[in-house]
Amino acid sequence: MRSRLWILPVITALVAVAVALPALSQPSARPEDAAAVAAGPGRGTPPRPEATDVVLAVHGGAGTALRREDTDARTEKAYRDGLADALRAGRKVLRDGGGSVAAVEAAVRSLEDNALFNAGKGAVFTEDAGHELDASVMRGSDLAAGAVAGVRHVRNPVSAARLVMERTPHVLLAGEGADSFAVRNGLPAVTQDYYWTQARWDSLMKAKEQSRGGTSPSASGKAVDGRAVGSKAVGESAMGTVGAVAVDRKHDLAAATSTGGMTNKMAGRVGDSPLVGAGTYAKNGTVAASATGHGEVFIRGAATSTISHLIEFGGRDVAAAAHEVVHERLTRLGGTGGVIALGPDGVLAAPHSSEGMLYGYLTADGEIVTRVFPDESRTGR
Repeated sequence: MRSRLWILPVITALVAVAVALPALSQPSARPEDAAAVAAGPGRGTPPRPEATDVVLAVHGGAGTALRREDTDARTEKAYRDGLADALRAGRKVLRDGGGSVAAVEAAVRSLEDNALFNAGKGAVFTEDAGHELDASVMRGSDLAAGAVAGVRHVRNPVSAARLVMERTPHVLLAGEGADSFAVRNGLPAVTQDYYWTQARWDSLMKAKEQSRGGTSPSASGKAVDGRAVGSKAVGESAMGTVGAVAVDRKHDLAAATSTGGMTNKMAGRVGDSPLVGAGTYAKNGTVAASATGHGEVFIRGAATSTISHLIEFGGRDVAAAAHEVVHERLTRLGGTGGVIALGPDGVLAAPHSSEGMLYGYLTADGEIVTRVFPDESRTGR
């Protein structure tokens, strides 16, 4: 018996090692993780969806918020009407039996034709006082996509993007080639004067003044994007990209995004909006997503495709996946903004890390809801 007593201390030591190993295998806490836990109420609860039973959603850009106390009734109505008009355009397509691609194109075209939004008619100015527009469309049923970048004479870039998807073997056309392609395929051409608005010109002048003072919006990664007369948000930092996501009666998903870019951006700069997987993504069974924000960061973080991957491979739901990308992954890269993300079951998420985001949605029973003030958002900051 005495010869076997050595077994007891050995067993005790082995048990101690077995208990200690799980703790040692855990990664050490990072400062940003601790900060995330301490970042206010609700961090430990699952993100809530914005709405359910949604068939179409649009956004009019993220950035500086419209504030109730600073926004007059006319300005508020103008933004709500702009979002609602886009939703009605898409609703007509869906009610007439059209597919999700046609619905997002119609919704984005409506926003492109509205000078309040930084796309199409309301596009911002580049550093050389020109206009260069980007757009993309993606179809979830087969991952087909089309995009244009740096177009200067297309009235509705989103329609040019759809033509690239449907009539060429390519995904992205840029510059003069994209402009020429659009005209050859029947889209109306416009001169640069078409895009001119006083609000955008004033924003460019303010950006030039800031550049001379060493605080260039382009250098800081922020876009100076005037909202509208009647709001103190005029000329303040904002990202005015527009976008739409939809699911049709066949449960096919689609997404589209369009933008004039950043005020005072370098000529030739291309952001995330025309890039599949960054500004736009759609895949049946996971999500249709359109992004708005600091484009360079959304490109580096592959924002919209990451949402889809988290759903497909990570087991997240739409709200959790969108929240993780917007509030965790992209903020760690130094960028802010937002997304609208729609699942095939009609669950919509609209998280944004910026102060505000303009967006709205249409439910299957025809209800139209618009959100223009920060306190209206359910899945925002």
